[in-house]
Amino acid sequence: MPFQTVENNHSRSESLYKSRWLAPELSQAAKEHPIIILTGARQVGKSTVLKQEKPFSHWQKIDLDDLSILEQADRDPASLLTGGKDAFIDEVQRAPTLLYTVKQAVEKARNEIRFVLTGSADLLLMRQVSETMAGRAAYFSLPPMGLGEMESRLPPKWFFRLFHGNMPPLKDIKEVVVENTLDLMLRGFMPPLLYLKSPESWLKWWECYIATYIERDLRQVSQIDSLTDFRRVMATLAVCSGQVLNQTQVARESGVSQPTVYRYINILEISCLLERLPAFCASCSRRLAKSPKIFWLDPGLSAFLMGYHDAESISSARELDGLFKTLVFLHLKILGQLFTPHLRFYHWRTVTGKQVDFVIKWGRKIIAMEINFTTEPRYEDCANLRLFLEEYPDTLFCLLVHNGPTVKMLQEKILAIPWNAIAFDL
Repeated sequence: MPFQTVENNHSRSESLYKSRWLAPELSQAAKEHPIIILTGARQVGKSTVLKQEKPFSHWQKIDLDDLSILEQADRDPASLLTGGKDAFIDEVQRAPTLLYTVKQAVEKARNEIRFVLTGSADLLLMRQVSETMAGRAAYFSLPPMGLGEMESRLPPKWFFRLFHGNMPPLKDIKEVVVENTLDLMLRGFMPPLLYLKSPESWLKWWECYIATYIERDLRQVSQIDSLTDFRRVMATLAVCSGQVLNQTQVARESGVSQPTVYRYINILEISCLLERLPAFCASCSRRLAKSPKIFWLDPGLSAFLMGYHDAESISSARELDGLFKTLVFLHLKILGQLFTPHLRFYHWRTVTGKQVDFVIKWGRKIIAMEINFTTEPRYEDCANLRLFLEEYPDTLFCLLVHNGPTVKMLQEKILAIPWNAIAFDL
């Protein structure tokens, strides 16, 4: 089954910790694999999950952000793993030679010892991990918190049923509008932001995040020649969130050479700060564009980098649709980790400009999704979804996701839903 029930968090009302939907998947993986790889950007809550959730809360913690421990990992890595204790190693990309020590410990103990390796650089893209952990590890990526996790709600059960060919009764999806969508996109979804109440405090947090985490950490991942150039590339890429990536245009608008732009994009992707969404391409007669789309991990980060500092400015921004798509993509990524195997995401675009925002695959099953920042979805809004259905008639369902409260069928196989219907169980 792709979905496991996640308990509500009312029993932890005394604590600031809010359980993540991915936690049961991680706990199950710990029973089946000697090594778990957990990646995610800085401050998404990787360490917090492991400190709070069983069985990891009882494991030894090795934090490579501690300079003394980092030096020990470089000089005598075996000494960190003495005692045969289960352990989670934080920011393991800072000491890649430790990976071989972990491998040897697992082999020597004959799977009697377990490890979680976390990193704010995507370990799947690091050659050392691919070569060392092949066949031994389960891989997960922790995004920022979704709205449902922030409100201690359950995942939307109807979404999982779709991939079994079951369109839910419309009465199962309540018409509830999220009135503060603009504020949510401005604030963002990194866990520390949940407890900051004013827009000024959100802006200060993002400013510190970029200076403290992004610029410091990315310099460790790869050489960045000029922080000024890097900032301009980030700002230009922020405008592109939710759009097809044109590296030549990014280079022209940022004033940075195209090879350098390409390298900076790779650094940001390896650091789990943005993602390139590949084009969906299957055997068909229609000519398709193959350039990827680009999405930042969090609409709040994208909005800050673009210079939008209040909800009013976002409401009239030409990039509003892109920010809304970034918001929806974040919540899809959260849900995608709850499937086994994980959901895979694409976009679809013809050479004439007809496009569908998301094509979601689970095995050979496909669901297409169009995102529209409107409060009143109409039949004409699903024209591209109808075109996609003509090209791929085996598609299970199509969804038009919008910012209003309406739930209605626009055509057979095409359902209009509020975006919060994928954020939590209504």
